[in-house]
Amino acid sequence: MAGNIQVVKDGYLVWVTLDHPGKFNAMSRAMWRALKGAFEGIQRESDARCVIIRGADGHFCAGGDIAEYPGFRFDAQQLEQFHEEDVWGGLQAMLDCDVPIVAQIDGNCMGAGVEIASCCDLRIASTLARFGAPIARLGFPMAPREAALVAQAVGNTTARAMLLAAEVFDAPHMLARDFLLKVLPQEQLKPYTLDLAQRVAALAPQAARLNKQAFRALNMPLDPVEYAQEAPELIAVNPAYAYANSAEHREGIAAFLDKRKPNF
Repeated sequence: MAGNIQVVKDGYLVWVTLDHPGKFNAMSRAMWRALKGAFEGIQRESDARCVIIRGADGHFCAGGDIAEYPGFRFDAQQLEQFHEEDVWGGLQAMLDCDVPIVAQIDGNCMGAGVEIASCCDLRIASTLARFGAPIARLGFPMAPREAALVAQAVGNTTARAMLLAAEVFDAPHMLARDFLLKVLPQEQLKPYTLDLAQRVAALAPQAARLNKQAFRALNMPLDPVEYAQEAPELIAVNPAYAYANSAEHREGIAAFLDKRKPNF
């Protein structure tokens, strides 16, 4: 099962649920495409006033579906397509959405989960939530625009710790870094998030959309980083993805799938 994105509209509220059973809601390629479609649809809903995005079964999102990676990550063009079209397509649809988005975060919020949460306006977490992007253990970096998005949301120091030291942080740390609005015991997470969303939905919807447009205009464009290194063997391919067929990239993913420690 490739997982799915569930969208349920209830009056002025829209519930978006990341659902990938058995994988802590890890994002598959199909889920990234579905995320894009979900938020493009919400943007067209004239009476939508607030979105709540959450994960199923006690977790937000554990990252990407690594079981899919051997099928495309070792080819630079396919890797670029994955990040620039599938992943960024979903994230950009969230960033372009004028409807306020509230993240209800429980359990694992890793990699792709942090990226998705970074696109939200208000983030509420349980005390059991954990945040990180330990992909260095898998032998690959975060894509440039995704890294810029995360650094902008969590702060430069926290982003560097996540990516360079594979640090995983608890909810109080992320609250202190201003990434979270509130941290609550797990049993209070859902009712508080619903109450907050209802308060947002009760306010002037046109003002909310205009405020989101103003906030978006204040942020610098998240353009891909132009790398200095040259990759002449990868004509017409973004050099940011030149690592696709590297030994450590293959080793990191193989080690994860083999359930062993990588040998870099």
